[in-house]
Amino acid sequence: MTFGCLDGQYREPDVRTEGAQHGAAGRRQSAEPRAPALSTGSPLARKMFELVEPIGAIPYSADEPNEAMFALGFTNYWDIYFAGRAAPLGTSVPAEVVHALFYNFGPGEVARHIPKVWSTTTPAAAIAARQQGCVTALRRMLGDLVSSPDVDRAVELLTRAAISAPLDGRPMYAALRTLPLPEEPLARLFHAASLLREHRGDGHISALMAEGIGGLEAHVLLALDLGIPAPTFGRIHHLPDSLLTNLIDTMRSRGLVEDEATFTPAGRRAKDRVEALTDDLALAPYEALTPGELDELIATLEPMALKLVAAQEAS
Repeated sequence: MTFGCLDGQYREPDVRTEGAQHGAAGRRQSAEPRAPALSTGSPLARKMFELVEPIGAIPYSADEPNEAMFALGFTNYWDIYFAGRAAPLGTSVPAEVVHALFYNFGPGEVARHIPKVWSTTTPAAAIAARQQGCVTALRRMLGDLVSSPDVDRAVELLTRAAISAPLDGRPMYAALRTLPLPEEPLARLFHAASLLREHRGDGHISALMAEGIGGLEAHVLLALDLGIPAPTFGRIHHLPDSLLTNLIDTMRSRGLVEDEATFTPAGRRAKDRVEALTDDLALAPYEALTPGELDELIATLEPMALKLVAAQEAS
């Protein structure tokens, strides 16, 4: 979420300067694991999020997907972010709509990249490059696990869950569902995880809106949840000082924060309610599997998640 999904163990990458060039800082952004906020929602949905998110977050935690996108002609990280994630929407969706769907960007940020990115490549080429880069990264990070029959079974079960949920009220999930399922197993694994990530992200936005929390406010709550003063948080630290000041002042007047680094009790409860509702709204895909299949899926995903988290922490 970021961003995409804004909650949970992984988050959308920290903002670098908009003009950050192709290089180590531009290729890979932070994907630091963290303890999730308290959730009283579905334990199964939270468990699956913890197992699936390391796969779905590969574009933000590995070099290879970004290198594949840079090879298309992009020169800064945020162009490849928007081209990669917005590609299922096509070229005709204007920046205002992408801003609304992504939810968590500041004024004018999306318009700096959409529709400009489509003068560099096509949605189909962006989807293919991103997917191939993720396959290369998964092959490297999973190592010997790639050849295990458990991977094939995980792909089968995760895909069945990922394509089973209703589309209603899930615009990013619905857009991704319009794409054909990849044939290559690791590509299908990443695609299934991406579907589940966008499904959860759509639900997370609904949960935020139910609490009256805007996209930038969600970043403030996430920063405080991580123990980071909001003005230094990577996803908003680049915003104008006046905007940040107004943002914190508004949240203080609403009783959500005491200051730029501290929740109020009411703010803490609001964050926890968002997490619980997000979990509840993320449960539908897994209802396509039997209890035995869910146990099997969890058992096959656990060693993969451990390997991916370890690789991300080591990089």
